Amino acid sequence: MKVSIFSTCVMDLMFPQVGIAMVEVLERLGIETDLPEQQICCGQPTYNSGLVKESMPTIKNQIDAFESSDYVVGIAGSCSGMFTEYPHMFDEGDPYKQKAIDLANKSYEFTQFLYRVL
Repeated sequence: MKVSIFSTCVMDLMFPQVGIAMVEVLERLGIETDLPEQQICCGQPTYNSGLVKESMPTIKNQIDAFESSDYVVGIAGSCSGMFTEYPHMFDEGDPYKQKAIDLANKSYEFTQFLYRVL
């Protein structure tokens, strides 16, 4: 099993030790982890501010960054939860619609992943 780490802004800037501990726990459980370099912010700050159109490049980047991941796990619930909103942002027929659904279905906050997947 391979898990891509969603390195949220909160984890990167405020609590990197929590992210390190999360990776250590996953690896002790025998899970291979990676940290996709392409990932950036989930887009929640601009999206929640009503700047939906302006959020789309960030959102598409995130979808692309995690497209090949088996699972995506983050430490911040609101950021990980933002991925579940992505499918609603694309019209039927948009190639990103299914990609967004796929990302939402394989994304978890860390404790959700421990409980629901492991």
